[in-house]
Amino acid sequence: MTRTWSTRLSVIAGVVAPVGVALALIPFRNRSENTVNVALVMVAVVVAVAATGGRLAGIVASIAAALSFDFFHTRPYESFTITRRADLETAILLLIVGLIVGQLASRSRRHRGSAIESSADIARIHAVAELVAAGAAPEDVLLAVRNELVDLLSLKACRFTRSFEDRPRPRLEANGEVMMGGLRWEMSTMGWPSSEIDLVVHGRGRPHGRFVLTPTPGVPVSWDRRVVAVALADQAGAALAATDVSGLG
Repeated sequence: MTRTWSTRLSVIAGVVAPVGVALALIPFRNRSENTVNVALVMVAVVVAVAATGGRLAGIVASIAAALSFDFFHTRPYESFTITRRADLETAILLLIVGLIVGQLASRSRRHRGSAIESSADIARIHAVAELVAAGAAPEDVLLAVRNELVDLLSLKACRFTRSFEDRPRPRLEANGEVMMGGLRWEMSTMGWPSSEIDLVVHGRGRPHGRFVLTPTPGVPVSWDRRVVAVALADQAGAALAATDVSGLG
């Protein structure tokens, strides 16, 4: 729900910001040399919206900027009719440049978000590794890993058990893929399945138990995060391999 409202607000900003700026620049429109300057300001607005609101907001802002420029800053004013060829070319260029620059700004925003996410995931692994290196009790390591998995994978719940089922179960493999009955589940398009998923905990070359993941159906989780989950499980395996104790129920 929060992400949906954030998207809606970004799209609204993509409409309001260009229109507001176009209105604010009306006092400067009487001089023909200001037309290009107004267009450049509108492009800057598109970049700002796309950088903060994402690709969809950037597209909306590009269209709103071009229409606002046409309506308020080309003759005849307060009309979508353009009588001068130069103004028409400027409006078209504004739309094209706005779309391109907005897309680049949005892509930069996504890359920045991915970098922040990767840094946070590395911090998760480091925190658990420090517990293992400090000789923390396996129960504490398992609890820490369980909490990290819930947050990392957007799970409803997660538990650890030393027992294994006789029948094959859906499993998060060491390569980050989710396997269902021998078939790879398309996480990128379908998100989590509705069934529980096993994440086997290995230590010193043998299984010591499994985390039973209760996913949120339909929620996508990136391959990078699934690989981090496997790395966290390996840390738990290292702690269990060092001391043979009961896991969390």
